[in-house]
Amino acid sequence: MIRECPNHGYFRGEVCKCGETGRYVMNTERTERMGRFISGALRHFPDDLGLAMNQNGWVNIEVLLDVMKSRYPWASAQNLGALVESDKKSRYQISNNNIRARYGHSINVELDFLDNDLEFLYYGASQEEADIIKEMGVRPIRQRYIHLSTTYEKAIEAASYHSDNPVIFKLDAFGAMDDDVKMMIANEFIVLSEEIPPDYLEIMDNTSSE
Repeated sequence: MIRECPNHGYFRGEVCKCGETGRYVMNTERTERMGRFISGALRHFPDDLGLAMNQNGWVNIEVLLDVMKSRYPWASAQNLGALVESDKKSRYQISNNNIRARYGHSINVELDFLDNDLEFLYYGASQEEADIIKEMGVRPIRQRYIHLSTTYEKAIEAASYHSDNPVIFKLDAFGAMDDDVKMMIANEFIVLSEEIPPDYLEIMDNTSSE
């Protein structure tokens, strides 16, 4: 559920962090349905929906809303704004009258976020994948970019969706960037990267986050 707090704006759940219940905006079912639609439209199949996306991943909001309303008559600009603002994972970005996904693309886009400014980043893999990564580095497979974590803990969290015992690699980000590997800040927890050579990766001891 999405509600709007008079002090902190849109939030998910029944009560804002300040204790305010706020004003009802959209129920859980509609929030999830709109979220799935936006994810598909902006990350995976804009062409199938007749959406014109530029090379940097931007789509016109009014056009997107027209397409969405053909399936969900209740959809509105306010619903969309509330979905984006209340999303704790910062999946989407709105600028002027355009919207795009920050990460998760399977289509070919050229995102233009700010360059990474962290010396070390982290990547989680399964035991099987780790052996390949040690030899060949990390390559994007199902997604346009590699998704790196800004902290060891976030790498564990991300990798745990796919492996019960993930291997965490520590990445010398500055070294890789000096070698012309492009890395961009998608949000507070995710940095997007092109292919990373194995020379800049080392396996971390799973008892340490240093």
